[in-house]
Amino acid sequence: MFTLVGKKAPDFSATAVKGCQFIENFTLSQFEGKKYVVLFFYPMDFTFVCPTELHAFQAKLAEFEKRGVQLIGCSVDSQFSHFAWLSQDRKEGGIKGVEYPIIADFSKVISQNFGVLAGEEDYDEEGNLIFEGNPVAYRGLFLIDKKGIVRHMLVNDLPLGRNVDEVLRMVDALQHYEEYGEVCPANWNDGQEAIKESHDSVANYLAHH
Repeated sequence: MFTLVGKKAPDFSATAVKGCQFIENFTLSQFEGKKYVVLFFYPMDFTFVCPTELHAFQAKLAEFEKRGVQLIGCSVDSQFSHFAWLSQDRKEGGIKGVEYPIIADFSKVISQNFGVLAGEEDYDEEGNLIFEGNPVAYRGLFLIDKKGIVRHMLVNDLPLGRNVDEVLRMVDALQHYEEYGEVCPANWNDGQEAIKESHDSVANYLAHH
């Protein structure tokens, strides 16, 4: 089973689009020591579920920024496709108003390195390179700490949209653990009681919940 949790997130250098601006040589490593990163993949521009997710992340952008999190989107579309979609009004299916950067993974290398490419390259009987599957990214999401380590990942199949509030909850849980050294139990939300890492404290917590 492929997992990046506990490992260094694969770095990349790619073109990103932020609003109407193209950003060349956009890297993941630029945020190390400065910000947490939530990197999320989506299948394609100009589709159906994808704009609902991108707008949902935008609606919570201030909450991510308040927590020191850099939000980044990524799909296998080109930067020109991203630009066109960002220029299209929401009522027409566009994502105009989305303010966080969106990476162009036109080569599909980033999606492949993060293990979210929905398919793989192979060779036919005659030795010709072929691609089996749908060459787009699954709805993968990666929470990366300030050291560049993946602390949480989630991968949904193409039809299944994500819950942005759950992403924020995971950020809160990671930051609570880092600040207080307490682990976060099931259904924990910021402000609730957490658990010290000992058998006695776990037993005490369970006895009162």
